[in-house]
Amino acid sequence: MESMEQLYKKHSMMIYAFLLSRTEDPDLAEELTQETFFQAVRSLSGFKGQSSASTWLCGIANNVWLSYLRKQKKDRDYSSPEANWEEGKNSSAEDDFLRKSDSIALLKALHRVKEPMREVLYLRLMGCLSFREIGQIMGQSENWARVTFYRGKTKLIEGVKIDE
Repeated sequence: MESMEQLYKKHSMMIYAFLLSRTEDPDLAEELTQETFFQAVRSLSGFKGQSSASTWLCGIANNVWLSYLRKQKKDRDYSSPEANWEEGKNSSAEDDFLRKSDSIALLKALHRVKEPMREVLYLRLMGCLSFREIGQIMGQSENWARVTFYRGKTKLIEGVKIDE
């Protein structure tokens, strides 16, 4: 496995972007990124190489984020859009839908989606992870991630339509 310094240089911006999409706070995202790599060093012996380093680090980052939320024991403010994505950056159907939808209605609908669909939606839309990586993080197959995402996206669209 690469040295931790090389791993950090190669993946820190991706982990930071993933956490920034969750936190909407650059300082907190930086702090959680550092915690992610600290946890990675501590659990390096547990890395078996069955997934890519980026998938492994995203799993750790996700656990760090969830741990942070549990410690806060308060509601997050979802009033600001989680995604101020650049127009035209990606032209996928998911991105087009998210850009066109009212952010608050979208976040309300996303909040009503049950786990694990909500987590899959977050990992795909805000973490920009592949279905394979999502499956690995969630301990499921790539096909499970695809089906769960599709069903979650359908529920999300229905939820936004209901709010309108």
